[in-house]
Amino acid sequence: MFDTIIIGAGPAGMTAGIYAARREMKTLIISKNIGGQVIWAAEIENYPGFKSIQSFDLINNMKEQVEGLGVEIKNDEVKEIIKKDNGNFEIVTNKEKYEAKTVIVTMGLSPRRLAIPGEEELGGKGVTYCANCDGPFYRGKKVIVVGGGNSALEEAVSLTKYASKVTVIHQFNHFQALEHYIDEAKANEKIEFIMESEIAEFYGDDKLSKVKIENMKTHEFTEMNIDGVFILIGYIPNTEMFEGVVELTDRKEIIATRDMETNISGVFAAGDCTAKKYRQVTTAVADGTIAGLAAVEYVSNKK
Repeated sequence: MFDTIIIGAGPAGMTAGIYAARREMKTLIISKNIGGQVIWAAEIENYPGFKSIQSFDLINNMKEQVEGLGVEIKNDEVKEIIKKDNGNFEIVTNKEKYEAKTVIVTMGLSPRRLAIPGEEELGGKGVTYCANCDGPFYRGKKVIVVGGGNSALEEAVSLTKYASKVTVIHQFNHFQALEHYIDEAKANEKIEFIMESEIAEFYGDDKLSKVKIENMKTHEFTEMNIDGVFILIGYIPNTEMFEGVVELTDRKEIIATRDMETNISGVFAAGDCTAKKYRQVTTAVADGTIAGLAAVEYVSNKK
């Protein structure tokens, strides 16, 4: 029996674990991976107290602090949450079943995918979703950025530090980005644009070698030899398993109160999987703080 089980091990989950454990809550963190979206960034320069810190160093510091407080971290995947008649929750994973008085959901986001042939097979072999993570691997190479928002254009400019050429492919004839990002990308001599087009298929054996591109107006296809493709078309909350369980927005974000409690008493949510305007490491940590303390209060009142 745990006082709280935290699902997710990014900054929100780690912080919730710290605050719960410091209040002598028996705490378990369950996650398929450590770090959440933080590990997609090579370096973080907007976290208080650090002029600059490597993302892996930051999350490892959090992990060491959490484990030092006696919190156990299980590398597993949660499949189901069941509310029991006694008011507690049964957490069913691929490997075990656990019981807890409270649950804190901090499952973050996943990159939105194109869902086209070759994408899954060549994931990590030339098809990637994180320019900060994988940009240095493409030094002197030719790459494509898919997307037309702020992050896509910002990362296209960032990739010119490594790549010899960056081609931005966007399905519309205009960008959904701030003028600053548009102007900066257009002014960069290493960046070219293919508008009103989409990638239709990825090709390669052990690694990506070329793509098929469809012009959305003429429906003509062309092929391009390429070393890497960065898909930067947004993110989706990792909340699929919570549909019909907790209240979600039409964007599948978890709706939580200012105390980070969902519509189910005893279930809290924190971080990027919740409905919010700003998503930063600092906002995730703030959410985790509130969720951890709210879970403490919930257990205390239940006693």
